[in-house]
Amino acid sequence: MSYVRPSALWMLLLCATGCAPVDGVMTQAAPDKPISEKRLMVWEDLLSRPKPMPDATVAYGADALQLVDIWQPKGSGPHPAVVMIHGGCWQTNIAERDIMNWIADDLRSHGVGVWNIEYRGVDRGGGYPGTYLDVGAAADMFAAKRADYGFRTDAPVVVIGHSAGGHLALWLARRFGLAKDDALRGAKPLKVDLAISQGGLPDLRAQTDLPDHGCGNESASAMAGLSAEASAKAGGEFARTSPPEMPKGRARELQFNNDLDSIAPPSFGTAYGAEMVTTPGEGHAELIAPETISWGKQRAAIMKAFGL
Repeated sequence: MSYVRPSALWMLLLCATGCAPVDGVMTQAAPDKPISEKRLMVWEDLLSRPKPMPDATVAYGADALQLVDIWQPKGSGPHPAVVMIHGGCWQTNIAERDIMNWIADDLRSHGVGVWNIEYRGVDRGGGYPGTYLDVGAAADMFAAKRADYGFRTDAPVVVIGHSAGGHLALWLARRFGLAKDDALRGAKPLKVDLAISQGGLPDLRAQTDLPDHGCGNESASAMAGLSAEASAKAGGEFARTSPPEMPKGRARELQFNNDLDSIAPPSFGTAYGAEMVTTPGEGHAELIAPETISWGKQRAAIMKAFGL
């Protein structure tokens, strides 16, 4: 795994809409709002900790990034499990799946397994259609192989994704409604019951047009199948890749947003229109840190979905 430390790209992303020093540390601030007295997390706060490790890693394809980390709770199973998708602006050089290890370990300690997907980013042969084919293949492998790893086959299917992974989680939830001969749909697409977006970027078309956004416009354009010269108003595969333009599926869609998140502010969730839970005083990194209020709410929603 290679992630960019907070002093580089992630720090730039966090500061896309404004940062200020608090106790000598650069801290994210919401636009036109004073900095909270409680310092927001920066990525070093999470990534510098001892990192828990998965129980197994399996391949779903030949590429070095076509992998899934499997987190198996202790004790007699079978256990319920979630499908997890990391973010990083759809770019492998920004983040890979192990940025999710801390919440994956937290779920494992609460009796919930995790199927944590890696995929090719736009900078590693992904984008449209590669990233979608990867995420779809890994999710469908969960449906076919979960029993082999001690996971329940009768449990609701819960998919959770952070930031750009939130877009992909919502995409998975609506993927079943694509045309049956669509390669992005696949022959036997995973049927999702609950899709959780953690500070997600659900509207791909909007992401191609937003000025000065932390992720920039190029990655979103690549995810929509737009050429570098094209605009969102001239083509693209939005009807197959952007959740608000896809048929709504059977899944309940639940968004968790934090009010001091400058990468994915609550306005993104409001515009998307699905059910949303907003936590005050927290930012983008807190969504995937196990001790935070926002993660506690997410864990509670997952446990409730599984009847735990």
